[in-house]
Amino acid sequence: MPRVVSLLPSATEMVAAVGMQSSLVGVSHECDFPAGVVGLPIMTRTTLRSLPSSADIDRDVRKLITEVLAVYELELDRLRDAKPDVIVTQDLCDVCAVSYDDVCAAARQLGNPNLEIVNLHPKVLADIWNDIRRVAAALSCEARGEEVLADIDERIEAVRARTGSIEERPAVLTIEWLDPVMIGGTWMPELVELAGGTALVTSPGDHAPTLSVEQLKALAPDVVLFKPCGFGLARSMSERHVIDQLLSEMDWPAVSGGRVYLADGNAFFNRPGPRIVDSLEILAACVHPDRFEDLAATHAASFISVR
Repeated sequence: MPRVVSLLPSATEMVAAVGMQSSLVGVSHECDFPAGVVGLPIMTRTTLRSLPSSADIDRDVRKLITEVLAVYELELDRLRDAKPDVIVTQDLCDVCAVSYDDVCAAARQLGNPNLEIVNLHPKVLADIWNDIRRVAAALSCEARGEEVLADIDERIEAVRARTGSIEERPAVLTIEWLDPVMIGGTWMPELVELAGGTALVTSPGDHAPTLSVEQLKALAPDVVLFKPCGFGLARSMSERHVIDQLLSEMDWPAVSGGRVYLADGNAFFNRPGPRIVDSLEILAACVHPDRFEDLAATHAASFISVR
């Protein structure tokens, strides 16, 4: 059985989904699902201080990047002790996990010529499905990987079947960061379309753009979903005043119509793993609450209406 180190939460969920959770010998400091991974040796650390607000976090992250400093670092001694055969990492975003270059440099120091690095680079939904296949292949669990994908596809088609005949498709704005306001890109426009809406601002694969107040005022979303990256509901609610201030400045149909929602952006939406399909179901419940009351009940703990 291979010894696996996962350096990001979505990869940890993939490893578990294909039935190889027991092979994990190390995870990132942010890995928290499934529950059994909590307590495994932690292979990464953040260089960010504990900061009180989205604005403070954004400022410090931008400063680190400007100074060409890492947001995350590897615990090299722990990685060496773990003796991994497979390391799963990513090179999409240095703000999300340890940089790919740092992982490769660390791997060279481990002295294992057979060490395999599985590098994930998800930008659209198809990339996420392919990443699940690649993780399954690296762990010799191809058949289980296809079973996971078949289940995901079945749930996606169940949503699609209920939105396919809808003629009125609300304009949907997904917000990925609170201060400054960043709009959900990458796979989010695809999720919006599958959920029966029309995505504003971004197209599939786009990076998350930062919008000014003036640019936001020019939009007219029928539905708004806040899902701050890395923030659970409680963490987002600690900045409810930021959300309220923004909404007070916007003459959006979503505000007057009571169609503004806040979702868990840590477990869902921003974590490109098997639970992206849960994210779709949450979004469908927000975009068409009259058609997806069952999904709203299923995911009631993961999103709330903001009024």
